[in-house]
Amino acid sequence: MPLTFDDLLTRARSLAGPEGRAILGIAGPPGSGKTTLAEHLVRALNGSGEPWVAHVPMDGFHLADVELDRLGLRDRKGAPETFDAGGYAALLRRLREETGGEVVYAPGFERVLEQPIAGAIPVPPTARLIVTEGNYLLLGTGAWTRVRPALDEVWFCALDEDERLRRLVARHEEFGKTHEEASAWVLRSDQRNAELVAATRDRADLVVPVATLPRVDTRA
Repeated sequence: MPLTFDDLLTRARSLAGPEGRAILGIAGPPGSGKTTLAEHLVRALNGSGEPWVAHVPMDGFHLADVELDRLGLRDRKGAPETFDAGGYAALLRRLREETGGEVVYAPGFERVLEQPIAGAIPVPPTARLIVTEGNYLLLGTGAWTRVRPALDEVWFCALDEDERLRRLVARHEEFGKTHEEASAWVLRSDQRNAELVAATRDRADLVVPVATLPRVDTRA
């Protein structure tokens, strides 16, 4: 039987026990629908009651442009080495361990500015399931190796390559690039990263064919 959104909701609910916290990771290449899937899951699971599921993206751990300039990595923005992977892994550990009544603040990412913003995402003590998403959750090099052990499960978003590229170009255009600039960036930088992420697909617990999910519009 084809995988449905209700199947994903049931599987996500099963991760959260009566005590402690569970963390679900959603991985996939740029433009594959990770963020939209995560947002739909969190919204549906929380419903209209007290929020018990929180969304903490990996993107808040982008290095700031000033640091990328210092490192000579500005033209590689989005590559694994342009994130604070160790900081991300440390936050995941803290989210799992600190359930004693305090709010934990996570950084966010402002897409218009293309800059991380500290303390932008509050995770309430009532959160029993954390949904985190990003490209490199399954990467087996450097500080990224600390991420997978902090996650209870990792799902991998799979999308037709032509459609993924089309959506990715459209996203860059939405945030200010011309069509030519967006296409050049996608084919030069994003595609190199996508190939690296695609090689981690076999390490996922579940592959999600996002385009076939009837209740999820993954265009974002």
